[in-house]
Amino acid sequence: MFRRWQFWLGLIVSAAFLWLALRQLKLEEVVNILRAANYVWLLPGVAVYFVAVAARTWRWQVLLKPLKVVSVRRLFPVVVIGYMGNNIYPARIGELLRAYVLRHNEQISISSSLATIVVERLFDGLVVLLFVFLVLPSAQAQWDLPESMRALIAAGSLLFFAALVVFLALAAHPDMASRVYGFLIVRLLPHRLRAPVGGLLDRFVTGLSALRDFRQVLVVFLITLVVWLVETATYWLVMHAFPFEVPFTTLMLMNGVANLVTTIPALPGYIGTFDLPGIAVLVAFGVDPEIATSYTLVLHAVLWLPITLLGLFYMVRQSLRWSDLAKAADLQDARAAAP
Repeated sequence: MFRRWQFWLGLIVSAAFLWLALRQLKLEEVVNILRAANYVWLLPGVAVYFVAVAARTWRWQVLLKPLKVVSVRRLFPVVVIGYMGNNIYPARIGELLRAYVLRHNEQISISSSLATIVVERLFDGLVVLLFVFLVLPSAQAQWDLPESMRALIAAGSLLFFAALVVFLALAAHPDMASRVYGFLIVRLLPHRLRAPVGGLLDRFVTGLSALRDFRQVLVVFLITLVVWLVETATYWLVMHAFPFEVPFTTLMLMNGVANLVTTIPALPGYIGTFDLPGIAVLVAFGVDPEIATSYTLVLHAVLWLPITLLGLFYMVRQSLRWSDLAKAADLQDARAAAP
């Protein structure tokens, strides 16, 4: 039921975003621009994007180290499979699929590995917001940011910082955290649920162990910064396939805004929620709408197709089945239905 509801909501959101993005375009001109593009630039763009994926894998290794030392070589296929899951399945099932595959390969509990993945997302959100905050002041003359977007950025900043502070506190004082949630479990949950929920939270807090060391936190932040700068370099390389040019900082802003908007539930692969804000940022900086649309659609394909195909390859190589994605989805349903 959860997955069906999620699919229809995503379909409505994606359709609305695509309609807003494409409604006033000259589609024939978009087709002509796509035909004339110099697609040779996509090759270095894809290569650089996988450098960013390798950096993400390195960051995950750092976060997992207190649980188990796993080589980047062994983790890389798991990360790619997770991205593939996000790209073809709704509700970011790829995150759970990644934890599921890691348990299968390395015997690390799903709860603990999910904690590290949540930490990754927190740092991603902070760096994306940092991109927006750094670039936006210099861009005010060209782009009058809507008040609603300002409110979203401010709320997102507070949310990410507050969540990070809570996680740091949980990691620094696991015994106190255990007493607090143990007290709440006894007061709020029926007896049959206390032990499994308590064990789940214990393993989750264990997954935050890397946050106890300030140097590790700094390393994770710096790697995250590298990840997003390298990913923006993909945007810059793909730009050279089209007849326009904007500063690297503008592409940082595009990257930041697009990834903020992709937190809205949509179809797998962030259809619409990536494209509309990406096009809007470029148009605001003087790029022709048809060129901005052509570029954004091709960029979206560069970010989606290669890693999805590689994820499918690794899935076959590791003898995973489509039923494993269903199991990850069942875990998502269980989490959504949990009290």
